[in-house]
Amino acid sequence: MNRMHRIRPDEFLRKIQEYVAITTIGASTLRNQGAPGVVENARRFLADMNLECFVDLDKAQFNARLDHETENLLKVLPVSSRPWGTARKALNLFSREVLYNRYLCERFSFQHLESWLEIPLDSAVAHGLKKKAGRGALPIWPGLKHLTKDQSDEFQSFAQCLADQMGIARVHLDAYLWTEYR
Repeated sequence: MNRMHRIRPDEFLRKIQEYVAITTIGASTLRNQGAPGVVENARRFLADMNLECFVDLDKAQFNARLDHETENLLKVLPVSSRPWGTARKALNLFSREVLYNRYLCERFSFQHLESWLEIPLDSAVAHGLKKKAGRGALPIWPGLKHLTKDQSDEFQSFAQCLADQMGIARVHLDAYLWTEYR
């Protein structure tokens, strides 16, 4: 019988991060987002991302870091398929799951980031936001492949207002909107 070695805490956290990346970015998560390799490359990027870079940030630094990591993720996606909306959705889904994972959240202080995390946007969430906002209040949903940062910012801004009214962090709106409008 092979003997297992005792796992170091940093090894354990790396494996948990890899597990969260794989389970968060399923085949259907980024369906129809372009060339083969999008899902696998996104998973690998998120599994290897340095979560330490999110520790001790203020809101402006967090937003800058989120933009920076979105651009970094875009660089590892297949050349023929680098939609900004796809990368941002993957990063937002992963960040939410890090928040929801006790080990990663505690180690990298994601509870400090909770109120700044974005809702992961997709067609179901966008539809829910548009229904809540009312006719003409939000732009036409262009689809994840064609979503720009400016369009995303408009949806995120309304999502923040809605979350404030509900008394929850914006990232948690996914539990309401996605489940209702999927």
